[in-house]
Amino acid sequence: MSAPVLTIDQMRRWEAASWASGRSSEEVIREVGRLAARQALAMTEEGQAISIWCGKGHNGDDARCAAPHLKGRAVEIVEVADPEAAAVECASALSRRPALLIDGLFGIGLNRPLSAPWAGLINQINAQGLRILSVDVPSGLNADTGEILGTAIKATVTLTLGAPKAGFLRPTAWAYVGRLEVAPEIGLVPEVPESVLQWVLETDFGDFPPPRPAAGHKGSFGHLAVVAGSEGYHGAAVLAARGAQRAQPGLVSVFTAAYLPVASQLQAVMVHPWRDEAHWPGNISAAVMGPGLAADKLPDGLEEQFRRIWQHAPYPVVVDASGLGWLPTGECASRALRVITPHPGEAARLLGVSVDNVQADRTDALRTLSRRYGGCWVVLKGNQTQIGHGEGTILVNSSGNPFLGQGGTGDLLAGFLGGFLAQPSLQSAPAKALSYAAWAHGRAAEELTRSKPNWCVEDLSDHLGNVTRAS
Repeated sequence: MSAPVLTIDQMRRWEAASWASGRSSEEVIREVGRLAARQALAMTEEGQAISIWCGKGHNGDDARCAAPHLKGRAVEIVEVADPEAAAVECASALSRRPALLIDGLFGIGLNRPLSAPWAGLINQINAQGLRILSVDVPSGLNADTGEILGTAIKATVTLTLGAPKAGFLRPTAWAYVGRLEVAPEIGLVPEVPESVLQWVLETDFGDFPPPRPAAGHKGSFGHLAVVAGSEGYHGAAVLAARGAQRAQPGLVSVFTAAYLPVASQLQAVMVHPWRDEAHWPGNISAAVMGPGLAADKLPDGLEEQFRRIWQHAPYPVVVDASGLGWLPTGECASRALRVITPHPGEAARLLGVSVDNVQADRTDALRTLSRRYGGCWVVLKGNQTQIGHGEGTILVNSSGNPFLGQGGTGDLLAGFLGGFLAQPSLQSAPAKALSYAAWAHGRAAEELTRSKPNWCVEDLSDHLGNVTRAS
Protein backbone atom coordinates (compact mmCIF):
# COMPACT_ATOMS: atom_id res chain seq x y z
CA MET A 1 0.00 0.00 0.00
CA SER A 2 1.15 3.52 -0.77
CA ALA A 3 1.87 5.81 2.19
CA PRO A 4 -0.23 8.94 2.83
CA VAL A 5 1.55 12.28 2.84
CA LEU A 6 0.69 13.77 6.25
CA THR A 7 0.84 17.05 8.09
CA ILE A 8 2.45 17.26 11.51
CA ASP A 9 -0.98 17.51 13.10
CA GLN A 10 -2.05 14.29 11.38
CA MET A 11 1.12 12.56 12.57
CA ARG A 12 0.46 13.70 16.13
CA ARG A 13 -3.10 12.41 16.00
CA TRP A 14 -1.88 9.08 14.57
CA GLU A 15 0.63 8.77 17.38
CA ALA A 16 -1.96 9.71 20.01
CA ALA A 17 -4.35 7.05 18.68
CA SER A 18 -1.53 4.52 18.88
CA TRP A 19 -0.67 5.34 22.50
CA ALA A 20 -4.39 5.26 23.40
CA SER A 21 -4.65 1.77 21.91
CA GLY A 22 -1.88 0.50 24.16
CA ARG A 23 1.05 0.84 21.81
CA SER A 24 4.23 1.90 23.59
CA SER A 25 6.29 4.90 22.47
CA GLU A 26 9.38 3.08 23.72
CA GLU A 27 8.64 0.14 21.41
CA VAL A 28 8.21 2.48 18.48
CA ILE A 29 11.49 4.26 19.26
CA ARG A 30 13.31 0.92 19.41
CA GLU A 31 11.84 -0.07 16.03
CA VAL A 32 12.81 3.27 14.54
CA GLY A 33 16.36 2.74 15.81
CA ARG A 34 16.49 -0.64 14.11
CA LEU A 35 15.22 0.81 10.82
CA ALA A 36 17.61 3.76 10.97
CA ALA A 37 20.47 1.34 11.55
CA ARG A 38 19.42 -0.75 8.55
CA GLN A 39 19.52 2.36 6.37
CA ALA A 40 22.88 3.40 7.83
CA LEU A 41 24.37 -0.03 7.15
CA ALA A 42 23.22 0.24 3.53
CA MET A 43 25.05 3.58 3.24
CA THR A 44 28.36 2.37 4.70
CA GLU A 45 30.81 -0.50 4.47
CA GLU A 46 32.26 -2.90 7.00
CA GLY A 47 34.64 -1.17 9.43
CA GLN A 48 33.64 2.38 8.56
CA ALA A 49 32.83 4.97 11.21
CA ILE A 50 29.32 6.22 11.95
CA SER A 51 28.78 9.28 14.14
CA ILE A 52 25.32 9.56 15.73
CA TRP A 53 24.32 13.11 16.73
CA CYS A 54 21.52 13.19 19.29
CA GLY A 55 19.47 16.14 20.46
CA LYS A 56 17.51 16.16 23.69
CA GLY A 57 14.10 15.18 22.25
CA HIS A 58 12.58 11.95 20.92
CA ASN A 59 14.41 12.42 17.62
CA GLY A 60 17.63 12.03 19.56
CA ASP A 61 16.20 8.87 21.18
CA ASP A 62 15.39 7.47 17.73
CA ALA A 63 18.94 8.05 16.51
CA ARG A 64 20.53 6.79 19.72
CA CYS A 65 18.62 3.51 19.46
CA ALA A 66 20.32 2.77 16.15
CA ALA A 67 23.68 2.22 17.83
CA PRO A 68 23.19 -1.39 19.07
CA HIS A 69 22.25 -2.53 15.55
CA LEU A 70 25.27 -1.08 13.75
CA LYS A 71 27.31 -4.27 13.77
CA GLY A 72 30.65 -4.11 12.03
CA ARG A 73 30.85 -0.33 12.20
CA ALA A 74 32.87 1.98 14.48
CA VAL A 75 30.11 3.91 16.27
CA GLU A 76 30.31 7.04 18.38
CA ILE A 77 27.43 8.98 19.91
CA VAL A 78 27.64 12.75 20.15
CA GLU A 79 25.19 14.19 22.68
CA VAL A 80 24.19 17.76 21.86
CA ALA A 81 21.75 19.22 24.36
CA ASP A 82 23.49 22.60 24.18
CA PRO A 83 25.64 23.34 21.09
CA GLU A 84 27.81 25.85 22.95
CA ALA A 85 28.54 23.47 25.81
CA ALA A 86 29.25 20.64 23.35
CA ALA A 87 31.30 22.73 20.91
CA VAL A 88 34.65 21.05 21.61
CA GLU A 89 33.22 17.54 21.41
CA CYS A 90 31.36 18.39 18.19
CA ALA A 91 34.45 19.85 16.52
CA SER A 92 36.50 16.80 17.54
CA ALA A 93 33.89 14.39 16.15
CA LEU A 94 33.74 16.24 12.84
CA SER A 95 37.53 16.30 12.56
CA ARG A 96 37.50 12.48 12.48
CA ARG A 97 35.40 12.64 9.29
CA PRO A 98 33.08 9.67 9.77
CA ALA A 99 31.79 7.81 6.72
CA LEU A 100 28.25 8.69 7.84
CA LEU A 101 26.72 11.15 10.27
CA ILE A 102 23.27 10.28 11.62
CA ASP A 103 21.27 13.43 12.30
CA GLY A 104 18.98 13.14 15.32
CA LEU A 105 19.20 16.75 16.52
CA PHE A 106 15.64 17.99 15.87
CA GLY A 107 12.42 16.24 14.89
CA ILE A 108 9.12 17.34 13.35
CA GLY A 109 8.24 19.48 16.37
CA LEU A 110 10.62 22.27 15.39
CA ASN A 111 8.56 25.27 14.23
CA ARG A 112 10.69 28.35 14.95
CA PRO A 113 14.01 29.67 13.65
CA LEU A 114 17.09 28.10 15.15
CA SER A 115 19.12 30.08 17.65
CA ALA A 116 22.51 31.34 16.51
CA PRO A 117 24.49 28.56 18.28
CA TRP A 118 22.34 25.83 16.71
CA ALA A 119 22.50 27.44 13.28
CA GLY A 120 26.27 27.70 13.61
CA LEU A 121 26.58 24.03 14.49
CA ILE A 122 24.41 22.91 11.56
CA ASN A 123 26.38 25.11 9.17
CA GLN A 124 29.56 23.59 10.54
CA ILE A 125 28.22 20.09 9.87
CA ASN A 126 27.12 20.96 6.33
CA ALA A 127 30.52 22.48 5.56
CA GLN A 128 32.24 19.10 6.09
CA GLY A 129 30.61 17.55 3.00
CA LEU A 130 29.86 14.32 4.89
CA ARG A 131 27.23 11.77 3.94
CA ILE A 132 24.32 12.40 6.30
CA LEU A 133 21.32 10.29 7.24
CA SER A 134 18.57 12.38 8.83
CA VAL A 135 16.08 10.51 10.99
CA ASP A 136 12.50 11.57 10.20
CA VAL A 137 13.38 15.14 9.12
CA PRO A 138 16.56 17.10 8.42
CA SER A 139 17.19 19.19 11.53
CA GLY A 140 16.17 22.80 10.86
CA LEU A 141 13.49 21.99 8.26
CA ASN A 142 9.82 22.72 8.94
CA ALA A 143 8.22 19.39 8.03
CA ASP A 144 4.82 21.01 7.42
CA THR A 145 5.80 23.81 5.07
CA GLY A 146 9.24 22.89 3.73
CA GLU A 147 10.54 26.19 5.12
CA ILE A 148 14.16 26.36 6.23
CA LEU A 149 14.22 27.68 9.79
CA GLY A 150 17.35 29.74 9.39
CA THR A 151 19.45 26.82 8.22
CA ALA A 152 19.02 23.06 8.04
CA ILE A 153 21.00 19.87 7.69
CA LYS A 154 21.63 18.95 4.06
CA ALA A 155 20.93 15.24 4.20
CA THR A 156 22.08 12.66 1.71
CA VAL A 157 19.11 10.52 2.72
CA THR A 158 16.15 11.32 4.94
CA LEU A 159 14.47 8.27 6.49
CA THR A 160 11.06 9.58 7.41
CA LEU A 161 8.93 7.67 9.88
CA GLY A 162 5.40 6.37 9.35
CA ALA A 163 4.61 8.60 6.40
CA PRO A 164 6.18 11.36 4.28
CA LYS A 165 5.58 14.83 5.67
CA ALA A 166 3.80 17.45 3.59
CA GLY A 167 6.74 19.85 3.62
CA PHE A 168 8.97 17.33 1.88
CA LEU A 169 6.98 17.85 -1.34
CA ARG A 170 7.94 21.53 -1.47
CA PRO A 171 10.89 22.40 -3.73
CA THR A 172 12.37 24.52 -0.92
CA ALA A 173 12.95 21.28 1.01
CA TRP A 174 14.43 19.13 -1.73
CA ALA A 175 18.07 20.21 -1.38
CA TYR A 176 17.92 19.40 2.35
CA VAL A 177 15.86 16.20 2.29
CA GLY A 178 18.10 14.55 -0.30
CA ARG A 179 16.79 11.12 -1.19
CA LEU A 180 13.57 10.50 0.71
CA GLU A 181 13.09 7.00 2.08
CA VAL A 182 9.92 6.09 3.96
CA ALA A 183 9.63 3.62 6.84
CA PRO A 184 5.85 3.04 6.88
CA GLU A 185 5.81 0.25 9.50
CA ILE A 186 7.17 1.59 12.79
CA GLY A 187 4.64 0.10 15.21
CA LEU A 188 1.81 2.63 15.07
CA VAL A 189 -1.79 1.48 14.71
CA PRO A 190 -2.73 0.52 11.14
CA GLU A 191 -5.55 3.10 10.90
CA VAL A 192 -3.54 5.75 9.05
CA PRO A 193 -5.01 9.25 8.59
CA GLU A 194 -6.40 9.89 5.12
CA SER A 195 -4.61 12.04 2.58
CA VAL A 196 -5.24 12.98 -1.03
CA LEU A 197 -1.49 12.69 -1.67
CA GLN A 198 -0.14 9.15 -1.63
CA TRP A 199 3.56 8.31 -1.71
CA VAL A 200 4.22 5.40 -4.06
CA LEU A 201 6.11 2.50 -2.46
CA GLU A 202 8.03 -0.29 -4.13
CA THR A 203 5.71 -2.83 -2.52
CA ASP A 204 2.77 -1.37 -4.44
CA PHE A 205 3.92 -3.27 -7.51
CA GLY A 206 4.46 -6.82 -6.33
CA ASP A 207 1.57 -7.90 -8.58
CA PHE A 208 2.25 -5.64 -11.56
CA PRO A 209 2.46 -6.21 -14.43
CA PRO A 210 0.07 -9.12 -13.85
CA PRO A 211 0.80 -12.64 -15.14
CA ARG A 212 -0.09 -13.21 -18.77
CA PRO A 213 -2.51 -15.97 -19.76
CA ALA A 214 -0.86 -19.11 -21.12
CA ALA A 215 -2.88 -18.87 -24.34
CA GLY A 216 -2.08 -15.18 -24.89
CA HIS A 217 -0.67 -14.03 -28.23
CA LYS A 218 0.31 -10.70 -29.77
CA GLY A 219 -3.29 -9.92 -30.54
CA SER A 220 -4.08 -10.22 -26.84
CA PHE A 221 -1.81 -7.42 -25.72
CA GLY A 222 -2.78 -4.48 -27.88
CA HIS A 223 -1.37 -2.40 -30.70
CA LEU A 224 0.24 0.94 -29.92
CA ALA A 225 0.48 3.72 -32.50
CA VAL A 226 3.35 6.19 -31.95
CA VAL A 227 3.16 9.50 -33.80
CA ALA A 228 6.62 10.94 -33.36
CA GLY A 229 9.78 12.20 -34.99
CA SER A 230 10.57 14.82 -37.60
CA GLU A 231 13.62 16.06 -39.49
CA GLY A 232 16.42 16.53 -36.97
CA TYR A 233 14.35 14.97 -34.16
CA HIS A 234 14.10 11.36 -35.28
CA GLY A 235 15.73 10.05 -32.08
CA ALA A 236 12.65 10.90 -30.05
CA ALA A 237 10.56 8.54 -32.18
CA VAL A 238 13.12 5.75 -31.77
CA LEU A 239 13.28 6.19 -28.01
CA ALA A 240 9.50 6.34 -27.63
CA ALA A 241 9.20 3.13 -29.64
CA ARG A 242 11.85 1.38 -27.56
CA GLY A 243 10.18 2.54 -24.37
CA ALA A 244 6.90 1.10 -25.68
CA GLN A 245 8.58 -2.24 -26.45
CA ARG A 246 9.77 -2.51 -22.85
CA ALA A 247 6.13 -2.54 -21.72
CA GLN A 248 5.59 -5.48 -24.11
CA PRO A 249 2.39 -4.63 -25.97
CA GLY A 250 1.57 -7.05 -28.78
CA LEU A 251 2.45 -4.64 -31.59
CA VAL A 252 4.00 -1.19 -31.98
CA SER A 253 3.62 0.95 -35.11
CA VAL A 254 5.45 4.26 -35.57
CA PHE A 255 4.07 6.91 -37.90
CA THR A 256 6.77 9.48 -38.53
CA ALA A 257 7.84 12.41 -40.66
CA ALA A 258 11.43 11.08 -40.48
CA TYR A 259 10.90 7.65 -42.00
CA LEU A 260 14.40 6.58 -43.08
CA PRO A 261 16.38 7.37 -39.89
CA VAL A 262 13.64 5.93 -37.69
CA ALA A 263 13.06 2.77 -39.74
CA SER A 264 16.80 2.07 -39.92
CA GLN A 265 17.05 1.81 -36.12
CA LEU A 266 14.03 -0.35 -35.33
CA GLN A 267 13.46 -4.02 -36.07
CA ALA A 268 10.32 -5.46 -34.45
CA VAL A 269 8.54 -2.10 -34.54
CA MET A 270 6.62 -1.39 -37.73
CA VAL A 271 7.57 2.02 -39.16
CA HIS A 272 5.49 4.01 -41.66
CA PRO A 273 5.74 7.47 -43.16
CA TRP A 274 3.17 9.72 -41.49
CA ARG A 275 -0.36 9.16 -42.67
CA ASP A 276 -3.57 10.20 -41.03
CA GLU A 277 -5.54 8.00 -38.70
CA ALA A 278 -7.95 7.01 -41.45
CA HIS A 279 -5.12 4.90 -42.91
CA TRP A 280 -4.07 3.28 -39.64
CA PRO A 281 -4.64 -0.43 -38.94
CA GLY A 282 -8.05 -1.13 -37.48
CA ASN A 283 -6.70 -2.78 -34.34
CA ILE A 284 -4.97 0.23 -32.74
CA SER A 285 -5.66 0.14 -28.99
CA ALA A 286 -3.71 3.24 -27.81
CA ALA A 287 -1.61 6.08 -29.19
CA VAL A 288 1.39 8.11 -28.06
CA MET A 289 1.73 11.45 -29.83
CA GLY A 290 4.23 14.27 -29.68
CA PRO A 291 7.86 13.20 -29.14
CA GLY A 292 10.13 14.85 -31.68
CA LEU A 293 7.45 16.80 -33.55
CA ALA A 294 9.58 19.92 -33.36
CA ALA A 295 10.86 20.53 -36.91
CA ASP A 296 10.00 23.80 -38.63
CA LYS A 297 8.37 21.89 -41.49
CA LEU A 298 5.89 19.13 -40.63
CA PRO A 299 3.51 17.24 -42.93
CA ASP A 300 0.41 19.14 -43.95
CA GLY A 301 -2.57 18.31 -41.80
CA LEU A 302 -0.57 16.66 -39.00
CA GLU A 303 -1.64 19.12 -36.34
CA GLU A 304 -5.26 18.96 -37.45
CA GLN A 305 -5.21 15.16 -37.34
CA PHE A 306 -3.49 15.28 -33.96
CA ARG A 307 -6.34 17.33 -32.53
CA ARG A 308 -8.93 15.03 -34.09
CA ILE A 309 -7.32 11.96 -32.54
CA TRP A 310 -7.25 13.65 -29.12
CA GLN A 311 -10.90 14.63 -29.43
CA HIS A 312 -12.39 11.50 -30.94
CA ALA A 313 -10.16 8.41 -30.76
CA PRO A 314 -11.98 5.60 -28.93
CA TYR A 315 -8.77 4.39 -27.24
CA PRO A 316 -6.26 5.83 -24.73
CA VAL A 317 -4.09 8.68 -26.01
CA VAL A 318 -0.84 9.87 -24.37
CA VAL A 319 0.47 13.31 -25.39
CA ASP A 320 4.04 14.35 -24.69
CA ALA A 321 6.65 16.96 -25.65
CA SER A 322 5.87 19.07 -28.74
CA GLY A 323 2.36 17.67 -28.95
CA LEU A 324 1.41 19.39 -25.71
CA GLY A 325 1.34 22.72 -27.51
CA TRP A 326 -1.33 21.43 -29.90
CA LEU A 327 -3.80 20.32 -27.26
CA PRO A 328 -7.32 21.73 -27.54
CA THR A 329 -8.82 22.86 -24.24
CA GLY A 330 -12.18 21.66 -22.99
CA GLU A 331 -13.95 18.33 -22.99
CA CYS A 332 -13.15 15.52 -25.44
CA ALA A 333 -15.93 13.97 -27.49
CA SER A 334 -14.43 10.58 -26.67
CA ARG A 335 -14.66 9.28 -23.12
CA ALA A 336 -11.56 7.13 -23.57
CA LEU A 337 -8.51 7.72 -21.37
CA ARG A 338 -6.43 10.82 -22.05
CA VAL A 339 -2.98 11.42 -20.52
CA ILE A 340 -0.54 14.33 -20.76
CA THR A 341 3.06 14.19 -19.54
CA PRO A 342 4.49 17.71 -19.11
CA HIS A 343 7.69 18.60 -17.34
CA PRO A 344 7.50 21.80 -15.22
CA GLY A 345 8.54 24.04 -18.12
CA GLU A 346 5.86 22.60 -20.39
CA ALA A 347 3.28 22.81 -17.62
CA ALA A 348 4.15 26.47 -17.12
CA ARG A 349 3.66 27.20 -20.84
CA LEU A 350 0.32 25.40 -20.89
CA LEU A 351 -0.88 27.36 -17.85
CA GLY A 352 0.61 30.71 -18.86
CA VAL A 353 2.59 31.01 -15.61
CA SER A 354 6.21 30.80 -14.53
CA VAL A 355 8.02 27.56 -13.76
CA ASP A 356 8.44 28.81 -10.17
CA ASN A 357 4.67 29.15 -9.94
CA VAL A 358 4.20 25.54 -11.07
CA GLN A 359 6.84 24.25 -8.68
CA ALA A 360 5.47 26.21 -5.73
CA ASP A 361 2.30 24.09 -5.80
CA ARG A 362 2.71 21.14 -8.12
CA THR A 363 -0.55 19.56 -6.99
CA ASP A 364 -2.55 22.66 -7.87
CA ALA A 365 -0.80 22.85 -11.25
CA LEU A 366 -1.71 19.22 -11.94
CA ARG A 367 -5.35 19.76 -10.99
CA THR A 368 -5.59 22.90 -13.14
CA LEU A 369 -4.06 21.18 -16.15
CA SER A 370 -6.44 18.28 -15.85
CA ARG A 371 -9.50 20.52 -15.69
CA ARG A 372 -8.27 22.65 -18.58
CA TYR A 373 -7.85 19.61 -20.82
CA GLY A 374 -11.05 17.72 -20.29
CA GLY A 375 -10.33 15.98 -17.01
CA CYS A 376 -7.33 14.12 -18.45
CA TRP A 377 -4.77 12.28 -16.38
CA VAL A 378 -1.59 14.28 -15.80
CA VAL A 379 1.89 12.90 -15.22
CA LEU A 380 3.67 16.04 -13.95
CA LYS A 381 7.29 15.04 -14.32
CA GLY A 382 10.33 16.10 -12.33
CA ASN A 383 11.50 15.33 -8.82
CA GLN A 384 8.62 13.54 -7.06
CA THR A 385 6.58 13.11 -10.26
CA GLN A 386 2.88 13.51 -9.48
CA ILE A 387 0.19 11.45 -11.19
CA GLY A 388 -3.53 12.16 -11.04
CA HIS A 389 -6.35 14.22 -12.47
CA GLY A 390 -8.78 16.95 -11.47
CA GLU A 391 -10.24 15.05 -8.51
CA GLY A 392 -9.32 12.27 -6.13
CA THR A 393 -5.99 10.76 -5.16
CA ILE A 394 -2.69 12.05 -6.48
CA LEU A 395 0.17 9.57 -6.50
CA VAL A 396 3.67 10.87 -5.81
CA ASN A 397 6.49 8.86 -7.35
CA SER A 398 9.29 7.85 -4.99
CA SER A 399 11.95 6.75 -7.48
CA GLY A 400 14.43 8.46 -9.77
CA ASN A 401 17.50 10.66 -9.49
CA PRO A 402 19.01 13.78 -11.10
CA PHE A 403 20.67 11.72 -13.85
CA LEU A 404 17.24 11.49 -15.48
CA GLY A 405 17.92 15.09 -16.50
CA GLN A 406 19.07 14.00 -19.97
CA GLY A 407 17.40 14.59 -23.31
CA GLY A 408 15.36 11.57 -24.34
CA THR A 409 14.37 10.17 -20.95
CA GLY A 410 10.91 11.71 -21.31
CA ASP A 411 10.46 10.16 -24.75
CA LEU A 412 11.24 6.75 -23.26
CA LEU A 413 8.73 7.30 -20.48
CA ALA A 414 5.99 8.38 -22.89
CA GLY A 415 6.44 5.22 -24.93
CA PHE A 416 6.61 3.07 -21.79
CA LEU A 417 3.33 4.55 -20.52
CA GLY A 418 1.69 4.01 -23.89
CA GLY A 419 2.91 0.44 -24.10
CA PHE A 420 1.04 -0.43 -20.92
CA LEU A 421 -2.10 1.52 -21.79
CA ALA A 422 -2.30 -0.26 -25.15
CA GLN A 423 -2.90 -3.55 -23.35
CA PRO A 424 -6.65 -4.08 -22.98
CA SER A 425 -6.28 -5.89 -19.65
CA LEU A 426 -4.52 -2.88 -18.09
CA GLN A 427 -6.77 -0.08 -19.34
CA SER A 428 -9.27 -0.36 -16.50
CA ALA A 429 -6.66 0.60 -13.87
CA PRO A 430 -4.82 3.64 -15.29
CA ALA A 431 -3.48 4.79 -11.92
CA LYS A 432 -1.63 1.51 -11.45
CA ALA A 433 -0.25 1.46 -14.99
CA LEU A 434 0.87 5.09 -14.93
CA SER A 435 2.41 4.97 -11.46
CA TYR A 436 4.22 1.72 -12.22
CA ALA A 437 5.66 3.14 -15.43
CA ALA A 438 6.91 6.26 -13.62
CA TRP A 439 8.30 4.22 -10.73
CA ALA A 440 10.05 1.63 -12.93
CA HIS A 441 11.53 4.40 -15.10
CA GLY A 442 12.97 6.07 -11.98
CA ARG A 443 14.14 2.80 -10.47
CA ALA A 444 15.97 1.93 -13.69
CA ALA A 445 17.89 5.21 -13.39
CA GLU A 446 18.79 4.41 -9.77
CA GLU A 447 20.06 0.94 -10.60
CA LEU A 448 22.08 2.19 -13.55
CA THR A 449 23.68 4.92 -11.43
CA ARG A 450 24.88 2.30 -8.96
CA SER A 451 26.30 -0.03 -11.63
CA LYS A 452 27.30 2.39 -14.40
CA PRO A 453 27.57 6.00 -13.17
CA ASN A 454 28.11 7.44 -16.68
CA TRP A 455 25.02 5.83 -18.17
CA CYS A 456 23.24 7.43 -21.09
CA VAL A 457 19.68 7.28 -22.39
CA GLU A 458 20.36 4.26 -24.59
CA ASP A 459 21.40 2.37 -21.44
CA LEU A 460 18.16 3.41 -19.77
CA SER A 461 16.27 2.09 -22.78
CA ASP A 462 17.95 -1.30 -22.35
CA HIS A 463 17.30 -1.47 -18.60
CA LEU A 464 13.77 -0.05 -18.55
CA GLY A 465 11.25 -2.55 -17.23
CA ASN A 466 14.03 -4.86 -16.07
CA VAL A 467 14.25 -3.51 -12.54
CA THR A 468 14.10 -5.35 -9.25
CA ARG A 469 11.04 -4.90 -7.10
CA ALA A 470 9.55 -6.26 -3.91
CA SER A 471 7.05 -9.08 -4.13
